[in-house]
Amino acid sequence: MSSHEPVVTEQILELIASKSDEQRQNRRMSAEVVSALKECGFYTMMLPKKWGGQEQRPQEFFKEQIRIAEADMSTAWASGIIAVHAFQIALMSEEAQREVYENDPNTLVSSSYNPVGAKAEMAEGGFMLSGRWGWSSGSEHCTWALLGGVIPGDGYRTFLVPRSQYDIEDTWNVMGLQGTGSNDVVIAEPIFVPEHRTHRQMDGFNCVNEQENPIYNLSWAQTFVRVVNSAAIGALKNALKIFVETRTASATSDPTKLAGDVETQTRIAEVMNTIAELEAVMFHNFDKMEDANWQPSIEERVLYRYQASIVIDKAIDAIDTLFDVAGGRAVFNGHPLQNLWHDIHIARCHVANNPTGFARNLGAMQLGVENQDVFI
Repeated sequence: MSSHEPVVTEQILELIASKSDEQRQNRRMSAEVVSALKECGFYTMMLPKKWGGQEQRPQEFFKEQIRIAEADMSTAWASGIIAVHAFQIALMSEEAQREVYENDPNTLVSSSYNPVGAKAEMAEGGFMLSGRWGWSSGSEHCTWALLGGVIPGDGYRTFLVPRSQYDIEDTWNVMGLQGTGSNDVVIAEPIFVPEHRTHRQMDGFNCVNEQENPIYNLSWAQTFVRVVNSAAIGALKNALKIFVETRTASATSDPTKLAGDVETQTRIAEVMNTIAELEAVMFHNFDKMEDANWQPSIEERVLYRYQASIVIDKAIDAIDTLFDVAGGRAVFNGHPLQNLWHDIHIARCHVANNPTGFARNLGAMQLGVENQDVFI
C-alpha cells in the first residue's frame, strides 16, 4: 500500500457519518464502525510491521484521523487515541508487545494517563496497582488499558493492564463528544503488574526503544499530543461545509442575499484560513521531525508541544465565528452545527489542550530556563 493511498475508504466514512447520531445517543462508538476501521487497517497504521502493522508516518496517520473526523469527531477522537497506543507499546519491552499483538495486530488498547486516582507501589518483579482513571476513550471496545501512576521513589510510569484485571464504569454523561465512550477504568483491589508491562516516563522522554525503523526514535508524546486535537480540524471542516450548505439553502429564493452578505463571506474566509493554518503547522512540524530522522531538538519538541496545545482554542474561535451567525434553527438540540460546537468545546477540557503551561515553558526556555516538561 502506498503511504499516500487513503486507508479509510469513502464507504467507511459514509458508514461513520451514518452512525454519528446513534453513537451520540448510545454514548459510545458502534461495533460496526470499530469493525470497519479494523478491517481497513486504521488501528495498525503506527504498529511495527513485525506484529502485522504498517509503520506509517505520523503525517499519513493524521491525514486519516482528520478524514474520519469530517464524518464524526467522536469516532476520530476515540479511534485516534486507541490507534496511537500502538506507537507507545512499540517502545515497551518485546515481551509486552508480544502479549498484546502476537495473536492479533488489531488488538485495541485504551488509556487514561492521569495518575490522580491511582495508587502504585513497588513489589518483587513489578508493582501493585489500584485506583480509578477517567476519560478512557473507546474503552468498551478494548482488551487492554494503559494506565498512569506515580510510584513513590521511582516516578511516573504507564501500566499495561489486561481487560480481565479492571472494570469499566459507565460514567460518560456529557454535553459533547458523547460517542467517544470515555468511561472510567476501575481497579478496586490491588493487582500485580509485572515490570515488563510498564513504561517509564523518562524512557519515553529519552526515546528509548529497540525498533529498527527510525520513526520510533520520535518521542511518542509528539504523536499523542496531536491525536487529542487534530480531530477538531476535521470537525471544523465539516462545520464549515454544513454552515455553507445551510446559508445557501436559506437564500434559494433570493440568491442576491449572499452576494451582499459581506460579514458572512468574511467569516467563511477566516475559518477556511484557520483550517489551512492548523493543517500546515502540523504537517510542517512532522516533516521537520522526519528531516531530523525523527530526532528533533528539545527546543523544537517544546515548540511543537505548544503549537499542538493551541489547536482547540483556534478551532473554538472558528466554530464560534460560524455559530454566531448560523441562524435560529441552530439553537435547537440535535442541529448538526450545534453538535459540532459542543464537540470542539469539550475537547478543550483535555489537559493537553490547555496551552498555559506549555506557553510558559516555551517562553521561559528562550530566557535561559531549562525545559520543565518531560511529556514532549
